[in-house]
Amino acid sequence: MARVVVIGGGFGGMASAARLAKLGHDVTLLEAADHLGGALEPISQDGFTWDGGPTMTLLPAVTRDLFRKSGRPLERELDLEPVEVIREHRFEDRTRVQMSGGSRAAQLEAFDALGKGLGRQWVDFVASYAEDWEVLRQHYFEVPWSPTALPREVAALLESRETMAKRIRRTFKDRRMRLVAGFPFEAEGHNPRDVPAWAGLVHYLEQRFGAWTVPGGMHQVTGVLEQRLATRKVAVLKGTAATDVVLRGGRVVGVAISGPDGEAEIESEMVVSAIDPRRLPATERYADRTLPAMPPQVFHLGLKDAPELPAAEVVLHGDPLLVVRASGNAWTVHVRGRLLEDVTVALARHRLDVRDQVVSRVDLGPRELVGRWGGSPYGLLWMGRNTVRHRLGPTTPIPGLYAAGAHATPGAGLPFVGLSAALVAQAITTDTGGGDLRA
Repeated sequence: MARVVVIGGGFGGMASAARLAKLGHDVTLLEAADHLGGALEPISQDGFTWDGGPTMTLLPAVTRDLFRKSGRPLERELDLEPVEVIREHRFEDRTRVQMSGGSRAAQLEAFDALGKGLGRQWVDFVASYAEDWEVLRQHYFEVPWSPTALPREVAALLESRETMAKRIRRTFKDRRMRLVAGFPFEAEGHNPRDVPAWAGLVHYLEQRFGAWTVPGGMHQVTGVLEQRLATRKVAVLKGTAATDVVLRGGRVVGVAISGPDGEAEIESEMVVSAIDPRRLPATERYADRTLPAMPPQVFHLGLKDAPELPAAEVVLHGDPLLVVRASGNAWTVHVRGRLLEDVTVALARHRLDVRDQVVSRVDLGPRELVGRWGGSPYGLLWMGRNTVRHRLGPTTPIPGLYAAGAHATPGAGLPFVGLSAALVAQAITTDTGGGDLRA
């Protein structure tokens, strides 16, 4: 087994460290901040607590597999509960539609209520991704891949010139339907014209598997994973930044660090980078053909006697696009687009007037969030079909260096980041002579 250093203590780094330690490797985890969690870190003020990042996840099997493969099953540590109504879309013409997860029938009925025949259009659109999901799941999402040895079906998808915007325009004439279909990408800062059409399979995952959350906040995943790292005897160095990967003869031999005791080097046979590659001189040049997807403006509002929202998320379509998430009296609002007024005024225009109920507030801009998290949890900005080929991960051109986390996946969120950690564990197991173990 090998000495492995994992750079970055977000979900991707913690998941990679836990898996590798369970496989018998001697693992050290480096985190520049004084806490683990990255974007999962909660925000607290005046007695209110908000999730700093995701409030729910798709593909719960990814998180369950992580805990099962690193020790005790997730169910012994946390409750993971389904979200019945994931999202309510509200449009500028005052119509609305609710999206239930894990139910084709419920989505069919909801869209039929929006307009005759729209239900059939929607479920047929979602069903068109079933084959894409199976192909990519078997040969791309769950298996380390090589651009020079792609199965024919995967190559056909990755090389297709069809964009998300083209598929949406071809499928839907109703503008509201187009807004719903393009929402996941615009919410993450992408232009659907630059997103490959196959990425729309997120709608299929949502309809088939539903969305899931942890009662009390997704930030609790961090504490449970930190305990798992301790159980697996991972050496966790907080407040310790990796300044570069140390190479000898073109191969990884360690990591240069800057910490409380000054600058030093940690010897390592293998390194997993779970941070933006732009932050390390050794990998920066491999990221010169990509850009990070920036976070939205985020407003955390602490309210008195907050109204109950009809869904886990309420999407207010317009310019700007507003996404409202609520946990009791703690509301979080994500804003994409031009915000020319106070966010509470913008909410009031959409008939969510809480201006007189705000008792606490935390406003965070995109750059402030990137600084707080040490990078963007939204990963790479889609810049066309070749974006997947320009990113690093799970392997890299540098022998002994692997990549996990949001910048090493074709999508943001816990499912894709969790899958990237599984791929890294599988690649390292293969490279150390352990065979093709789906770790």
